[in-house]
Amino acid sequence: MGVDYYNILKVNRNANDDDLRKSYRRLAMIWHPDKNPSTKTEAEAKFKQISEAYDVLTDPPKRQIYDLYGEEALKSGRGTNNHHHPDPSFRFNPRDADDIYAELFNGSEGGRSRAYKDAFFTTSNGEFGNSSRKAPPVENLLPCSLEELYKGAKKKMKISSTIADALGKLRTLEEILTIEIRPGWKKGTKITFPEKGNQEPGVIAADLIFVIDEKPHSIYTREGNDLVVNQELLLLEALTGKTLDLTTLDGRNLIIPLTEIVKPGFEIVVPNEGMPISKEPRKKGNLRINVDVKYPSSLSVEQKSELRRVLGGIS
Repeated sequence: MGVDYYNILKVNRNANDDDLRKSYRRLAMIWHPDKNPSTKTEAEAKFKQISEAYDVLTDPPKRQIYDLYGEEALKSGRGTNNHHHPDPSFRFNPRDADDIYAELFNGSEGGRSRAYKDAFFTTSNGEFGNSSRKAPPVENLLPCSLEELYKGAKKKMKISSTIADALGKLRTLEEILTIEIRPGWKKGTKITFPEKGNQEPGVIAADLIFVIDEKPHSIYTREGNDLVVNQELLLLEALTGKTLDLTTLDGRNLIIPLTEIVKPGFEIVVPNEGMPISKEPRKKGNLRINVDVKYPSSLSVEQKSELRRVLGGIS
């Protein structure tokens, strides 16, 4: 499709004119070239792109052609993929970016609230007023199981926010956000949805931030990129050996034979069986198995005698 006008304006494909006006105004407040003197070239290009997207999506014939055939067909006047252009006489004549801006910010639209008119203005010396004021970010904890942080997961969160429409009136917007949890993410990792929080007239909407929180696990504890598990052996097992059978966080059976005598506090390190390293997906931390030995609470006279007989010559 070439350029994605919907993505440029940060709206979905069902956006109505009010949604498009609101999004255009918000983005124009951020990217107007006069507001970005240090990066004016980049801002001009972005501002023209935003204006073109608004022009196309608010013009029904342009939007229809774009939705059906994409940007190339819209601008060339030719169909694509053996489809005929719906209007052979159509010619793409984009509106001037400054004209669109003037229409929406200089009062020619009529009927807008004063709060919105005051949201974007210049002073007598050409400096911008309070257009850059943005609501503080809103943070929410996102509890994740250790399995989700190991394998990765997708979570859907239903949010409800208060926003100001193009007329400056407040309304409630409900939306479902999809959060992709990547393998190896740690507690404290932040996922930001720009400007998905509450908004008031004249103020840019707050960023909505989800902060990863790690739920306790019944078997494993995470320490950085390592997984730690505690195992208790009977004295007999510590002396004669045992095979440990662990279930990994992704459901595999891990068999670890212990053939040496194990002392209390002994640690077994299994390389590459820890948590995935998020910045290096093919690598993992270690699995560290801390072994404790459970001694019998009492021994009979016969058992003590037998132990002396068996172990008496061992130093």
